[in-house]
Amino acid sequence: MPATKPQTTVVSTKGQVILPKSIRAGHRWGPGTKLIVEDTGEGVLLRALPAFARTSSDDVYGMLRVKGRPKSPEAMDRGILAEARRRHAGD
Repeated sequence: MPATKPQTTVVSTKGQVILPKSIRAGHRWGPGTKLIVEDTGEGVLLRALPAFARTSSDDVYGMLRVKGRPKSPEAMDRGILAEARRRHAGD
């Protein structure tokens, strides 16, 4: 994000801070966005909380139940191509 002119805000009696609209819009932080607040040596850093926890393929491998015999990569490619053709037939 490009450097912009510094903006100011005020801490309310309840400890709330309103982020300027241009900052919220630039980061796509809408109502209800959860933020991580980090105290750094130079100030406070705000980052959006990821929607999902980080996972690896080992974390999710084998989670879905499969009915029937496994498909070969070639069979999967044929199925994907057939579905793409079906969806775009009306274009």
